Amino acid sequence: MDVHTSQQRSYNMSRIKGENTKPEEILRKLLWKHGYRYRLHYKKLPGKPDIVFPSRKKVIFVNGCFWHRHKCNFFKWPQTNAEFWKEKITGNVKRDKKNYKTLIELGWSYLVIWECELKTKDFVSVLNKLQIFLDNNLA
Repeated sequence: MDVHTSQQRSYNMSRIKGENTKPEEILRKLLWKHGYRYRLHYKKLPGKPDIVFPSRKKVIFVNGCFWHRHKCNFFKWPQTNAEFWKEKITGNVKRDKKNYKTLIELGWSYLVIWECELKTKDFVSVLNKLQIFLDNNLA
């Protein structure tokens, strides 16, 4: 059972941004602080990656656990309008997989950082993951 009216839920959902989200901003500050320079939301690549390193041919997606169906505590299937959400979220996951495959075919490497990884504030493990990805020429 939803705790909000349908009008309130609609308003709440309309306020969710697709770019420059809080998790993105956290990750960008972490990267910048450690000397990594990047481009944002490069429209010429499949999936319009959140963070792009053109000289390295590497991209980072900052995915929300709900919107991209991460298997963590932050994802739960909505009980209200369940069929709509199942179709919407499943479509997002399929599109993500297609974009990742296309990026690889184009010679790019990608990394997905999940919202929950940044919410735990364990930035040391996130930074280690980023450094391995960005500094390894084989990734």
